[in-house]
Amino acid sequence: MWHSAIVWLVTIGLYALSVLLWPADRSWYAGLDKPAWTPPAGWSIAVWGVVYAAVAAAVTIVYSRSDAFQDIAPAWLTALAVNYGCSQLSRYFECKQKKLFPGFIASFAVAASACWLAVETVQYSKLAAWLIMPYLVWSCFQTLLPWSIFILNRDNAEA
Repeated sequence: MWHSAIVWLVTIGLYALSVLLWPADRSWYAGLDKPAWTPPAGWSIAVWGVVYAAVAAAVTIVYSRSDAFQDIAPAWLTALAVNYGCSQLSRYFECKQKKLFPGFIASFAVAASACWLAVETVQYSKLAAWLIMPYLVWSCFQTLLPWSIFILNRDNAEA
């Protein structure tokens, strides 16, 4: 049982690592034009926390159903690794580099790889696959947001 708790904690910690490595520049972000449907400041981080917790739960279920990842399909592991890498890149481009277009591309890759991860997860657990769905939906929203902000600020050298 405690192995599962460690898997959950490590997974959520790794996904949340980008928040610590590349904190948002709130003054830069506040100066950008944004669509009316932009969530309030701080709301996005709270949603990501819940979403990452659900992904960590899905990974933990797969861990328990695959003999501690001993019987894991290479495609599932690849989908998870690609998704994780794209997630980190998205935050890096948007928060560290302050480049919205590359952030949009990385966010699109996060959403696409979340879909791939959900499909690969079904073989281990339908519940685990469903736990990835909020991540997929939020990733799609977070793909539209930097694209919209980029379009609104494309003449701004800061974007």
